[in-house]
Amino acid sequence: MQRLLTALQRGFKEWIGWKRLGVVASFVIIAFAITTLIHTLKGVDSSVILVALTEKSPSEIALAALCVVGAFCTLTFYDFFAVRTIGKDHIPYRVAALAAFTSYTIGHNVGATVFTGGAIRFRIYSDYGLNAIDVAKICFISGLTFWLGNLFVLGIGMAWHPWAASAMDLLPPSVNRLIAFGCLAGIAIYLAWIITGRNRRELGQNGWKVVLPSAPLTFVQILIGVVDLGFCALAMYLLMPTHPDIDFVSVAVVFILATLLGFASHAPGSLGVFDAAMLVALPQFGKEQLLATLLVFRILYFMIPFAIAITIMGTRELWLNVVQPWQHRRRINGNGNVSGDNSANDGHGNGNNDGLPDEAASPQAAKSPVAQD
Repeated sequence: MQRLLTALQRGFKEWIGWKRLGVVASFVIIAFAITTLIHTLKGVDSSVILVALTEKSPSEIALAALCVVGAFCTLTFYDFFAVRTIGKDHIPYRVAALAAFTSYTIGHNVGATVFTGGAIRFRIYSDYGLNAIDVAKICFISGLTFWLGNLFVLGIGMAWHPWAASAMDLLPPSVNRLIAFGCLAGIAIYLAWIITGRNRRELGQNGWKVVLPSAPLTFVQILIGVVDLGFCALAMYLLMPTHPDIDFVSVAVVFILATLLGFASHAPGSLGVFDAAMLVALPQFGKEQLLATLLVFRILYFMIPFAIAITIMGTRELWLNVVQPWQHRRRINGNGNVSGDNSANDGHGNGNNDGLPDEAASPQAAKSPVAQD
């Protein structure tokens, strides 16, 4: 039996592998979601959607927009918490906030968030002396914050209203409640595991080693994730049709499940996957009214932040690669003297006298000892 299992494991790694399995799973989720969405949208009247859009009051949209702003502000602490956890104390909050906002927003809208978001993070953090391993650690800690928050909120929500998820996963409420308790038990086991000793919190080897946050800091992680999801779910709740009535917890459970499905699909902006899941899980609402809600939410949560993020990144690249080198050459020409030290470039268009803060010009000198907890 052991030989058979070993052979199966070797064959799986050689012929399939987790990466190929993940790609196949993503395509299956997307294909199923698109099929479901097409079937659900049959007979939908576009004119009724337009009417439903006009029925959204400006105050509701404004409050939902404030909740989205709160969600993205909370999102910035994913990276700030991560850079402090791995001991990169010289990274200021504004840099971590820029990396978190742009990487998540652009990555989630473009798709394949792990790769696109990681590339954007590396582009920003590399100017402050961080290497690819450091960025990988930041992505890992940020992802851990995301999943801890999701599991906690989903566990509480499904334990309280297990039937809210039944329309989506087609499982009896009793089974959903067991899943909820499983999520909460998983978090409790994780906390107990990291409390048992510092050595158990160390993952990886040598340069790849990352020390997981302590139990008190893990509660901070969970809080960050909960506040982020709470703002997002509240924005969706404020935009929901007024009839029939629905409570916030039910909306939150459905919203988180739909978000996780969209995240697993790696589809750009979770397009099709998130929408199909919401339509299937909330059949009590008119399709046109719910589509109007989803459209407004997409504008507030996806389209506007995406436009802001690419504007910020485009402006930043223009400043670093065009404006600053031009200013540097102008200063050199004005002085009529070229100094080897002054003309040194770090490979990103940033010389030592380009006006960047000291930590950006000499990031290695600004590094502090790795401090955990």
